[in-house]
Amino acid sequence: MARTGIIPVGETDLTFKAGRYSVALTNLNKIFWPQRGFTKRDLLQYYLDVSNVLVPHVRGRAMVMKRYPNGIAGDFFFMKRTPSGHPDWLKMCTIRHASGNIIDFPIVDDVASLLWVVNLGCIDLNQWYATCDDVDRPDYLHFDLDPGDAAFEKVRETALVVRDGLRGLGIACYAKTSGSKGIHVYVPIVRGPLQKQVWTFSKAFAQTVAQQYPAFITSEYRISKRPPGRVLVDYNQNAWGRTLASVYSVRPTAGATVSAPVTWEEVEAGCTIEDFHIDNMPARIQQVGDMWAPMLKKSGRFKLETLLK
Repeated sequence: MARTGIIPVGETDLTFKAGRYSVALTNLNKIFWPQRGFTKRDLLQYYLDVSNVLVPHVRGRAMVMKRYPNGIAGDFFFMKRTPSGHPDWLKMCTIRHASGNIIDFPIVDDVASLLWVVNLGCIDLNQWYATCDDVDRPDYLHFDLDPGDAAFEKVRETALVVRDGLRGLGIACYAKTSGSKGIHVYVPIVRGPLQKQVWTFSKAFAQTVAQQYPAFITSEYRISKRPPGRVLVDYNQNAWGRTLASVYSVRPTAGATVSAPVTWEEVEAGCTIEDFHIDNMPARIQQVGDMWAPMLKKSGRFKLETLLK
């Protein structure tokens, strides 16, 4: 039995003790990042290292599994339903879809369930925007700033425009790199409005920003109609059942970059996607703590009802 905190190097398969539970970890020597030589074991160790700050942000939420069984160079597939053979201690979130399907999603509530999900080949984590006790009422809204063919400099500029627009409405917001191409801007809200209301507000805000800054921002979701060189302020990730990569998620990029919380001063100073990766993120967290902590606090959340018609 491996001791908590370190996943042994050189082992192919083992049983890992994580708190009260034991987790089977498999194919640990499989290369997940050919260019860097990182293995599945390295991925699991990263998530173990950051689990104290990551788990609170996904706890109680359905997890959509995006599985890369052969690493970033292989095929991936999405999976919603918890696979058979799951441990009996794994918590699940049962959600009825419009189709009538009832799906039991896994929940990452602790270190054991985190490692179990990642062991399935989930490089990044994609949790619901609402907790399982009321999946139709989000406790945050968010914008995915997608550069398309625009330079990342324009993404940073767009993020500052979005920040200033939200601040103009009295709304506090927080930024993180997507770890892939863009920036995510999040707003913690008091839970109450239905998902459709949150989406409607987000759409109206994105369209307003795009109208004010048409030279480099768009809200056009359809790629065929999206003007080139514009950053998309994507509000559609607030739609029912959509997800974004969670904070501290590793992304399937060549550099094993991480979705990292950043200060607005870092955005202004020119931070990049490549600044934050699997090698340096644990040390950054140790130095600055959980910069995403405001997303968990009861205080400081915006009451969106004040802006809804």
